[in-house]
Amino acid sequence: MKNLSIILSFALLSATATAQNNVIRQQLCSNELIAHQADSIKQDLAKQGFMVVKEASVSMESEYEMPVIVPLTQGSWYQFVFIGDISSKLYEVRMFDWNERQVVYQKKMWGDVDGNVISYSYIPQFSEYHMMKPVQVNKKKKELCGYVMLLKKTK
Repeated sequence: MKNLSIILSFALLSATATAQNNVIRQQLCSNELIAHQADSIKQDLAKQGFMVVKEASVSMESEYEMPVIVPLTQGSWYQFVFIGDISSKLYEVRMFDWNERQVVYQKKMWGDVDGNVISYSYIPQFSEYHMMKPVQVNKKKKELCGYVMLLKKTK
């Protein structure tokens, strides 16, 4: 019986260690052009009365969504911005409410004006968590840099 409990404990520990290796962790990346675009957009939106609530540069893989979960307050006016790698051919952002209902969908292509930037306003009907899922498709690069910002109207 003692040997069985030792074997079960060992099996549980190795299963836990294996599961931790499969966790997706958000990693930062650096891209001068994206950083410059982000700074310009922040300055523009600050003039309109928005302040940055959350922002991050994120490493992304072509054709894979990068989920971003944020708490939003009912009736507040938010601006969400996603900036993708300039060489990607497609950019999409989907946003879902707590009930997993899609509330926003935006798509841009490489040739569009400001094609690598998706920006939209949103006023939630309920105070709850929302999930944004940006994705970009690039046929030449697998590892990409992206930038996400959530801003809130203060004035």
